[in-house]
Order: sequence, then structure tokens, then C-alpha cells
Amino acid sequence: MFELHSQLAADTTIVHESSQQLLLLAEDARYPWLILVPKIQGIRELYELPHEALIEFNRVSIELSSEMMGLFKGEKMNVAALGNQVSQLHVHHVVRFTNDFAWPAPIWGLGKAMPYTKNERTTRLNAIRSSLSFCSAK
Repeated sequence: MFELHSQLAADTTIVHESSQQLLLLAEDARYPWLILVPKIQGIRELYELPHEALIEFNRVSIELSSEMMGLFKGEKMNVAALGNQVSQLHVHHVVRFTNDFAWPAPIWGLGKAMPYTKNERTTRLNAIRSSLSFCSAK
């Protein structure tokens, strides 16, 4: 049975859930930042995914990256699976801009996360859900 790590649950909002993945919005309004989580309990690294699950996860990650860049019109897409603080496999997808808070440095550890207001979160979620094909996939 799949259970989302408590830290991920506390720091995100669910954007979409399928039978194989969970898509989360990171609670930091400074960046368009989504997190893709495979729904397989006990997986810490990409290489631990069963072959078919890995192929599907990578397909969705690439599609998600491309569609986020189209939606947010960024200069760079950062995709990373760190897991230093949360061991459950999760892959960050962050659209970067040359004028964003951390540019050109990585976003981790720079400044404090800026929570969304209720209206900002709703607007961001609606834009993502209506624009990304992943959200309409079964």
C-alpha cells in the first residue's frame, strides 16, 4: 500500500493522482515547482523501480517537463531527485527564470519558501490542471 511521506504531504498540495504516480505542487510561490512521485512503497532511487514502471515514470517526467516549460515560458527546466531529507523517491520539476530569486544557483537552501496565498494556489492549480496533459491522463 502506497503512503506519501509525511514531509512531502506537509509541504505540497496534490495536483493530480493516477494509479501509477502522484503529482504535487510544492508550497513555494517563488517558482513553478511540481514534484512527481511514483506510487510504489519503499522506493528510494530511480534504479529501484521495476523496468516498466521506470519507463512510464520517465515518459511522464519528460512530458511534464516539456509541458511546464510551455505553460510557464521559462528559460531552464531543473529536474532533480535529491532525497537527502526525504528518502521516498520523488522528482522535482522546477521552471527557472534568469530573474528568479536564486538564479543561477540551485533553488535548494537559498532563502525561505514563500507560501502561496489561497487565491494564488487556486490560480496556479487551475492553470496546471487545465494545461498539462498529465492531469487529464488516466
